[in-house]
Amino acid sequence: MTTDAWVNETLYPDWGQRFRIKRELAHVQSEFQDILVFESYTHGRVMLLDGVVQITEADEFVYQEMLTHVPLLAHGNARRVLIIGAGDGGVLRRVLMHATVERAVMVEIDGDVIRLAREFLPKIGGDAWHDARAEVIVGDGIDHVAKAADAAFDAIIVDSTDPIGVGEVLFTDAFYGHAARVLSTGGLIVNQCGVPFMQADELRETSARRARFFPHVGAYVAAVPTYVGGFMTLGFAAKQPGLELLSVETIRARAGAAGVLGRTEYWTPEIHAAAFHLPPYISRELPVPRPDK
Repeated sequence: MTTDAWVNETLYPDWGQRFRIKRELAHVQSEFQDILVFESYTHGRVMLLDGVVQITEADEFVYQEMLTHVPLLAHGNARRVLIIGAGDGGVLRRVLMHATVERAVMVEIDGDVIRLAREFLPKIGGDAWHDARAEVIVGDGIDHVAKAADAAFDAIIVDSTDPIGVGEVLFTDAFYGHAARVLSTGGLIVNQCGVPFMQADELRETSARRARFFPHVGAYVAAVPTYVGGFMTLGFAAKQPGLELLSVETIRARAGAAGVLGRTEYWTPEIHAAAFHLPPYISRELPVPRPDK
């Protein structure tokens, strides 16, 4: 691909975005997917998987902070965290910001994603790769969860592609069933559920699946500029009630104790609390809570 060429995202057949390439850094066909990393004129360095934007240096903080800080602070004392996907290292870095975390296991199926991110997107993962609390595994997250011991983790963070191709198995009954089993009594799981303006079925179907295994299911939103179509939704499923209803004061106190407060670019205690208040076009895609919940 030549300098000043344009790359068009291929997520939707009839609508999309494009970037002008300043310099191509890597283009690899891995065992699992096509990986393109380039330097753009507007968003810093960008990674595409199978033609779909995964991350840009300019706005990665929005998605990574909300995917990480919301569940860990909602839990309040997550010591053991499992990350599935997130091969760029950004979620791992944010998890390790939390003083409560004693162990963070990251399982990414595509080693080439990790390799290219470390080489060409080093700011995103930072020093997380070398943290003594981190264990990075190149392997199948589904298999890892299936083999993990009961109550092995306090929180699971799933940063995957959409439910097509390599990411499809992370949206199944089998996965959520094992996820519920390996989470501790107060455990919770979050995962990206797409942009509901364009992908309402993704939020609706995966929320219904989570509800089969978790008594408390919901979602929250983040505005990520390069995930076109409006709010990105992050699915939230917990074993205990009320974790999405914490006061701003409680969230702020937990963030201060965890060492997170004042170290973010998007997440704040106020944003955290507000993110669970969904507009009707999104909330209608969530399961209606049963009376016994």
